[in-house]
Amino acid sequence: MAQTKNNKTVKKTVAVFYGGRSPEHDISIISALQVLQAFDTSKFDIIPVYIAPDGAWYTGDILRERDNFLLDAQGMENVTEVTLDIKADRGGKLLPKKKGLFGAVKPIEFDIAMLIFHGLYGEDGNIQGLFELANVPYTGMRTKASAILMDKVTTKFVLHSLDIPVLPYTVVRRPDDGSYLVDEKSLEELFKPLGFPCILKPVHLGSSIGVAKVNSIEEVKACLPAIFEYDDSAIAEPFVENLVEYNVAVGRINGEIKISAIERPKTTTELLDFKQKYVPSNDGEGGIKSGGVKNSPIPSEGMLSLTRDINPDIPEEMERDIRSWSTHLFDVLDGTGIPRIDFIGNSKTGEIWMNEVNPCPGSFGFFLWEAAKDNPVLFTDLLTMLIEEAISENARHTLPYDPVPQEARLLRRP
Repeated sequence: MAQTKNNKTVKKTVAVFYGGRSPEHDISIISALQVLQAFDTSKFDIIPVYIAPDGAWYTGDILRERDNFLLDAQGMENVTEVTLDIKADRGGKLLPKKKGLFGAVKPIEFDIAMLIFHGLYGEDGNIQGLFELANVPYTGMRTKASAILMDKVTTKFVLHSLDIPVLPYTVVRRPDDGSYLVDEKSLEELFKPLGFPCILKPVHLGSSIGVAKVNSIEEVKACLPAIFEYDDSAIAEPFVENLVEYNVAVGRINGEIKISAIERPKTTTELLDFKQKYVPSNDGEGGIKSGGVKNSPIPSEGMLSLTRDINPDIPEEMERDIRSWSTHLFDVLDGTGIPRIDFIGNSKTGEIWMNEVNPCPGSFGFFLWEAAKDNPVLFTDLLTMLIEEAISENARHTLPYDPVPQEARLLRRP
């Protein structure tokens, strides 16, 4: 990606955006710190851009270190609050919000936005739409695919239309009065077709936040307020006996849709919850006891092996279905980025269903690509691929400077 100009190497500048106004804010930071460590700095200059829970944007070198989060008073003195220039020039500009001693501060220019957001207001198409408006190349899935796939109900409609198996479900909406309390009779009608036990979870969140197994209407009522605090809808599905999960990432590698390794998460309980996914063995001080390096955001191979099986031995037909269904969905949505697709199955009956799609998986699912059976991709190369795709997608969709066709112009041009 580095270009030569007058015998000098000019590197592309990548702004890495992360954090955000999401319940998954902290997970986004961990993913971003992993990415910042993995970049090929011989090809790219990197600018960290952190979006705080209140929506303020900051940049500064201290944002590369985990120990500096969340920003305290001293940390705030070492960052610059910025905003995005949405004028649709090629490339991006960050505008410092405070003026310098001698007037306006020079904008911070960058070429590509690398988006590392999980959950609301980042993974769901909102931030993607902002960069589309500003005509800035950005990594990952486009606005349409992000919005569809971060809504579990809409995803089911799409999967059903593609003849990809999904579990039956019902949806509970947050009451308009803000009480979080749903009428018991209404719940009984909604849950009658499903029966119990069920899995209840937010419609728009990931990372297993808010997921619960419920065995009665009373338990549904008890769990809904916690979901409604962070999401406006909950979805319920039948509990799958003999539960087993399979995850796989999909993306375009050298212009062709490719599939990563398949992982089978390990679990010691009926449900893989947030703590099992993200804090499998915490030492109480932010480090990892088994396999990892204390305070390092990148898990070691030993740590990964404790929590998942990579390329497990599964029936040939099941593996073929996982790969073909994932490829088909990605192709239909004009897929970009490297989403992770999650399946659930019954280990005794062999049944399997597509469950959820993560437009921006934690850590970009780099370990899945490094373990791919065909054409494994190292983390650093994966980031370079995403940047190249972002530039290509931006060029493919960019409109003329004046987007109004000659025959549609009703006003005089200067």
